Parts: sequence; C-alpha cells; structure tokens
Amino acid sequence: MKHEEVVIFLVAISIMLFFARFLGELFNKFKQPAIIGEIIAGILLGPTILGNLLPEVQLTLFPQTGNVSLVLNGITQLAVIMLLIVSGLEVNLALIAKQGKTALYTSTLGMALPFALGFLPFYYFSEVFGASPGDKLIFALFMGTAMSISALPVIARTLMDMNLLKTELGVIIIASAIVNDLFGWIFFSVIIGMISSGGGSNFLTQIGGILLFLAFMFFIAKPLTDRIIPRIQNRYSFPGSILSFIFIFGLVAAAITEGAGIHAIFGAFMAGVIIGDSSHLKESTREIIHQFVTNIFAPLFFISIGLKVDFFAHFDLIMVLIVLGLAIIGKVVGCGIGAKIGGMSFSESMAIGFGMNSRGAMEIILGILALEAGVINETVFVALVVMALVTSLISAPMMGYFLKKIKRFDTLGEILTSKNIILSSLESKDEILEMLINRVAEEGQINRLKLKEDLMLREATFPAVILPGLALPHAKLDIKRAYMAIAINRKGYQYTEGDDPVYITILMVSPANKPELHLNLLAETVSIFKEENTIPDLVTCHDPEQILQYFQDRI
Repeated sequence: MKHEEVVIFLVAISIMLFFARFLGELFNKFKQPAIIGEIIAGILLGPTILGNLLPEVQLTLFPQTGNVSLVLNGITQLAVIMLLIVSGLEVNLALIAKQGKTALYTSTLGMALPFALGFLPFYYFSEVFGASPGDKLIFALFMGTAMSISALPVIARTLMDMNLLKTELGVIIIASAIVNDLFGWIFFSVIIGMISSGGGSNFLTQIGGILLFLAFMFFIAKPLTDRIIPRIQNRYSFPGSILSFIFIFGLVAAAITEGAGIHAIFGAFMAGVIIGDSSHLKESTREIIHQFVTNIFAPLFFISIGLKVDFFAHFDLIMVLIVLGLAIIGKVVGCGIGAKIGGMSFSESMAIGFGMNSRGAMEIILGILALEAGVINETVFVALVVMALVTSLISAPMMGYFLKKIKRFDTLGEILTSKNIILSSLESKDEILEMLINRVAEEGQINRLKLKEDLMLREATFPAVILPGLALPHAKLDIKRAYMAIAINRKGYQYTEGDDPVYITILMVSPANKPELHLNLLAETVSIFKEENTIPDLVTCHDPEQILQYFQDRI
C-alpha cells in the first residue's frame, strides 16, 4: 500500500473499533447483545447513513475497491475465522449426551421444521425472491439452513444474563444449540461446495470430504491435541504459547477445508470444538481467547456488515416480514414441540423455543458468506440481518414472559395440592403408606415398586418419625419434580413400635439430582411442625382446602 493508503487504513480501523465498542457497550447497558450495537455502528458508517449524508467521506474511509478495501476484507475474513474458533470452544460435546431425549427432540425438530419452512417457499417461489432459475436448489437449501441454525454465543450470553445457564432449562437450550451449530455448519459447508462445483454435481464428494475431515479431527487430531495442550501449558510461557497453538491449529484447519472446497469457517469451527473439548484446556485460556476475539476481531467483522450494503435502498418490508415470520414460527414451534415431547411443560417448552430463537452472529456470518458467493441478493441479505437482530432482541423478554408462568415446584406451596391431602381413618402404617404411595405414583407417573423400595431403604438409615406425632417418609428418584401427599389420622396410629402415636404422615419424593431441593423441602416442612399447635390444628380440620390454606399461610 502507498503511504496515503496506510494512513486511511489505520484511521478506518480506529474509527470502526471506536464506534463498534461504543455502541456495543451502550447496548450492553440495556441488557442487549453487543453485536446489535456493532452492526448498527456499521450501518451508521456505511452507505446507509454516512454514504447518503457524506458520500465522498464514506468512500474515502471505506473504499469498495483498491488496496485499502482488499486489506479491510482480509481483516474481516480473519475476524470470521477467529470468531468461529471461539464459537467452537464453547461447544461441550459431553453436554449433548447428558441431556438425552429432551435435547435430542428439541434440536432435531428445532432444525427440521424451520429448514422445511425455509426450503419449500424459497424453492417453489425462488424467482420471486430474486434467485435465478439455475440456482433455485442452492438458494432454497441456503434459506432452509439459515432458518434452522441458531447462534450459540448469543444464546449463551442471554442465558448468563438471565442466570439460567446452569439450570436444567439452560443446559437443554445450550445442548440443543450445540447440535444446531454442528449440523448447521455442515449443511452450509455442503452448500458452499455445491456453489464452487457448479450447482451440486459434486454433492457426494463434498459430503465425503466433510466426513473424512471430521474423522481426521476426532480420531487423529483430538488425541494429539489432548497430549500437546498440557505440555504446552506446563512447559512453555503462559498464556502466549497455548494461544499461539490454538490459533495456528485453527488457521491450519481452516486452510485445509478451504483448500478442499468446503469452506474455511467449517475448519475453524471444528478446530475450536476439538480444542474446547479437551479436559486439559484451562478456563483462563478460554476466557483470554474469548476476550481477545470478541473485543477486537468480532467488532471489526460485525461493523463491516453495515459497510457492504445500503440497508435503506435494499430494505423490502414484505421480504423482511416473510423471513422474520418463517424464522420465528419454525424455530419456536419446532423447538417447542421437541421440548414438549421430551417431557417439558408448555411454558418450559415455549421458553426453550424462544431461547433457541436467537440467530445473531451465526446467521449474519452465513448471510454475508452467501452474499459474497452470489447465492442471495442484497434484499434477502438485509432481511436476514434484520431477522438476526430481531430474534436476538426478543429472545430474553419472551423467555422471561414464559418463565414467569412456570411453576418451579421448589416450595411446599407449589408442590402440595388439596387432592393429595387425605383425611384417613386407617390405623395401619402399611395401609397408610400404601395409600400415599399410590397417590404420589399416580400423580407423577412413578414406578410404585421403585418408590416403595427407596422409602424402605432410606427409612432403615433415617427414622421417618422426626417429631412427636409427625412421620415424614421420603425418597429420591430419577424424576423431574418433587411430589408430596399427606394423610391425617385423628385417632393416631403406631408408625414405629414403642413411639408416640403418629397423627400426620407426609410422603415426599424429589429428584435425585437435586439434593439441595430435598433438604430445603424437609427443612420447610419441619419448621412448620415445630410450632406447638400445628398438629392439633390440622387434626381438627375437616376440609383438605382448609388444610392446604393452613400450610400456605405458614410458608
């Protein structure tokens, strides 16, 4: 570059970073993803705003041709590679297996339905949306993929902001998003390969190339990196050496896939997955890479989006509404149905659906690569960017709305119901326990024999009669929520030979993976019955609703 071009390049980079960080931080203050501010910064500096107000200044700072443009494009390409490495580092393969059927159903239907809604209309009406007749298959495949992919980094950040990342709901969303990302990038890499091979004649070769690359990464590269990472971290300067290794590995993987006609982004993403899955990688290393990339390279990429297109000139309201509607309906309904089949409640399923609805960074990366490859035009690209921004903006508020409707079953007030309060005349311990077991097993669809077996095992270690007049047999099983049933006997009965009569028997069963919930419920129950008049007051009650109200008044 000439002297003047170097000056323009440095000034342009400085302006881009300043505006990206300023607006990114501004949006963070309002609990919104920083990338929204970074993209808006690009729209302000690009042909949409600055280009219309001061076209000469805009073209001088951000030329569309020449050496400065070439170097800026190189920087943004590197930024995409870096961003995909970081995204791959966030993938936790073990998490997918742990979540079982719920994550499987959520991710599968959360991809299948939006893919179908994206593929079918854009295939049969491709020319209406600006695709040439010869490219309609590739165009429709891309739109299906664009509708079905989620944005793992944005989703993770949203869950962190809402303190949901380590909850059951959050883990299901993250596991499902991981699957979406993995398969989404595979699909997109196939599409890019079809473009380079002239429309899909080399489709099977692309699939074979991807499978071969995945086999190499998991069976050869992964064992090697697991051995190399601890040696680098322990023997050489930290964190410089490990950071260099990660970026070298990511860039080499990106070069391999680009050379094979798959696309550099897939290689970078899978390199991040392989490195991130290593148990030897220090959390501090992940954090350093994350901070470095998301605060330097990512803003440069996201601001460059606004520099490429005049959003006003190419904004088509009908196109935006079609893309936005199909995207939201497909993802929310697909993930929601999957989560419901997986055993979640309606409100939980809807919260998961909107949690998975964030497109953000991944959608925009796909869009800009497709625009550069000629798969889509500027109008479709603008619609995709708007869709990515809107879905990211509405994710947290909509999740919050449905989360408010979810009963957590974390307290006695949420667990106890009047139908499980029984005024009993039975005077045998076995008969009363059998009655309570049947009631809880019926409500929670729990195996009666397993429940009874666990109760007996626990009772052999922990006495059930914990206060005079109160027996509290309890169990822990592989269930999703806690259940409780109460039997009140006015005459009293012998629960254990030699003990005082028991008037109130409370059977409680809770999830085995939530020991703190079990302890909290026990403590909550005992605190109510420590009051001197509790048992006499309850024994004299004649109505289950009145008894329920008695408990709720004291919770």
